[in-house]
Order: sequence, then structure tokens, then C-alpha cells
Amino acid sequence: MVRRAPPSPSHARRPAQEVRIIGGQWKRTKLPVSDKPGLRPTPDRVRETLFNWLGQDLTGWRCLDAFAGTGALGLEAASRGASDVLLVEQDPQLVAQLRAIQAKLDARAVKVERANGLTVLARSPAGALDLVFLDPPFDANLYEKALAASCAALAADGLVYLEAPSAWTDATLAAYGLVVLRHVKAGAVHAHLLRRAA
Repeated sequence: MVRRAPPSPSHARRPAQEVRIIGGQWKRTKLPVSDKPGLRPTPDRVRETLFNWLGQDLTGWRCLDAFAGTGALGLEAASRGASDVLLVEQDPQLVAQLRAIQAKLDARAVKVERANGLTVLARSPAGALDLVFLDPPFDANLYEKALAASCAALAADGLVYLEAPSAWTDATLAAYGLVVLRHVKAGAVHAHLLRRAA
């Protein structure tokens, strides 16, 4: 998944031009990272930690990657057996890239939709999703709406992955019916695995 941050100074290190799927049937498959100002993939070590939390086998899981970017999170889930993965992205260049990867891998469980992630979440039926990936642009003020819509669409034992520039707590998540299951900080990124509150 790609997050959009303010452009960095020209002397700063350029983002990686590709990331790799870490595990599953497409392990080591390279995914291109478009050279667009402010677009950066979720760090490999954060993705590795996330899929250690989730377990390596996601057979039968229904997943939605609401701000897909490179598609790394959703494709990683499909690589590990998820049966239904929807990659949602608004940028037409990234959508074309995702569709090309989907075709190359013959990833039949993966669908790509050019749309607003919040709109797709809001139309998802109650209980329809086992896992939602949320990594919206850090400065776009989308977290509250995305969390509320995610909780409404989650299965009873469903999970939300949330990537943000600051830590979310059970207190801040209470309004959305979610609690923190796991949390890790990696550089400027806070990664959370959330579940429904009891």
C-alpha cells in the first residue's frame, strides 16, 4: 500500500522503485513503485510483521485494500490464500499498474477497482469482510470515516490493519467500535491491527 506524504527535499533518499511480495505463492514477485512525489510503499519490515500477526495462511479470507497504491498489502494477502481481494485505488496510472500485475500473476482472487476507498467501504455489506487494509494519505483526514465504515463491514471476528503517522489507542478507537490487538512503530509509521470491541 502507498501512503502520500509531502514531497521531501531533493537531497533526501529517493523511495525504492520496487517492493517484493514477502510470502506465499508469489513470494519474491517484484511490484513497481511509481516515481511520484510523496508516494512511498509500506516498509517491508512492517508488512512482514503484519503477516506474522495474521498468520501465514489466509485461505478463504475476504479482504479489501481501500487505498491500494502498489497493491503490496492486498496482493500479499492473495499470495497467502485469501479468496477474495479487492484493490481500490483512485490514481489512473496506479490502477493500470495494478491491473497489469493482476493479469501477469493470473490472480483470479484479485479484483482492481478505480474508485474512492471510502465509497467502496461504505457500500460493503455488513459482515462481508474478514480483513480491511487502511493506509490512506496521512494528511487527508480520512481516518475517522474509514474506521467507521470498516467496522460496519467487518465480520464478527474480522480485522483492520491501520497505518498512521501517530498511535491510535483503545480510547481513540472506542467511537468506531474497535480496539487495538497489536501495534508497532517503525520509523515514522505506526502500524496497528484492530478488531471489534467486545
